[in-house]
Amino acid sequence: MAKITKRTPKFSALIPLFAFVLTFLGVGIYQNDFYALPSPIAVIGGIIVAFLMFRQSIDSKIKTLLKGCGDDKILTMCLIYLLAGAFAAVADATGSVDAIVNLGLDYIAIQYIYAGVFIIAGFLSLSTGTSVGSIVALAPIVVSFADKSTADLAILCGALLGGSMFGDNLSVISDTTIAATQSLGCKMSDKFKQNIKLAIPAAVITLIILIVQGLDLKAEDTELVVYNYSIIKILPYILIILLSILGVNVFVTLLIGTLSTGLIGIIYGDFTLLEATKISYEGFTDMTEIFLLSLLTGGLAALVEKNGGIDYILINIKKYIKNKKSAQFGIAALVSSINMAIANNTVSIIISGPISKTITDEYQLDPKDTASTLDIFACITQGLLPYGAQVLMILSFSNEGINYIDLVSHTWYLLFLFVCTVVFISLKPGVKLK
Repeated sequence: MAKITKRTPKFSALIPLFAFVLTFLGVGIYQNDFYALPSPIAVIGGIIVAFLMFRQSIDSKIKTLLKGCGDDKILTMCLIYLLAGAFAAVADATGSVDAIVNLGLDYIAIQYIYAGVFIIAGFLSLSTGTSVGSIVALAPIVVSFADKSTADLAILCGALLGGSMFGDNLSVISDTTIAATQSLGCKMSDKFKQNIKLAIPAAVITLIILIVQGLDLKAEDTELVVYNYSIIKILPYILIILLSILGVNVFVTLLIGTLSTGLIGIIYGDFTLLEATKISYEGFTDMTEIFLLSLLTGGLAALVEKNGGIDYILINIKKYIKNKKSAQFGIAALVSSINMAIANNTVSIIISGPISKTITDEYQLDPKDTASTLDIFACITQGLLPYGAQVLMILSFSNEGINYIDLVSHTWYLLFLFVCTVVFISLKPGVKLK
């Protein structure tokens, strides 16, 4: 019979995790850039601290590290990242992103430009899985539009930020969705269906407000612009979304999406078959940082868990858990706190994922509810952080036309998403725990 080693909860076992977070945070503050230090290097720093601190033999610690890196959930997550990167790279090479933006702008009247920016940003980030990418694509257009019309730049940028976070939160190829679903062991389609129940009401309220705010804008305030696009190039994105909603295996979905996008690109002469393979590989390499981050964080988490760090966190969280509602709010507070510390929603989900999984299992929560909670609160926190990449990028594109307060005070979506989520959790049956 195998001997079972009982772990003693220890605060000191969390020191390697703190070393990772504080290194990442410290360099970010010092450089005024939270992406200055590659996150995998910061994780390696935490792993070195773990090897120096923990008392097991070197061989034992290496074995624990490799077991954590090789966890099936971690490896599945990493493979999905690679396929998502290939799809995004090939789709971008066909000009699909430009097609989405130009199609939207071509059909939106000036009175609905605020709502239109939210919709375009939402669909773009939903399709590409990146809020930052959507902001990079749309921010120059939004700023230019404000300069040439009476549209309010703060409202336009608030709509851009809200729409980008809306799509990123729901996208099946977003880093955050992949991390949340794989950590909890639930299907992406289930998480999407749960998530959309909260995101749609928040988005509808936001759109109503944006439409009302734009009613006074006049058509003659803008110049006539001709937008070129091909609807065919948008179809692979729609295909990806539909297959995901239908519950098709994520590997199959991403493979079909990549092949269909590549075929369209070849037919339109955007690239050759050989060039398509190279572009796909470039998509793989674009995911190197998040791939290594997930792998190494899995190893660091295994070391911390073996030495009682995770048990220490769980014991202290459980003091505040009285029912299933408080368990969900505890998970929300956990991922939000970590996100505030490191200003990276994907990393915060990866770190808090194993702890959230344990709480979910112990208190019999629905995994798709927890995955949705993780992603939503990481999204809300990331979107409101003054030092988050999304906010900093919009402010830099605005050329000091607006400040942080102007931006967040017009980002209605994140406010209503928070309210909808809190109300949803509060109204669920709060079964008292023994």
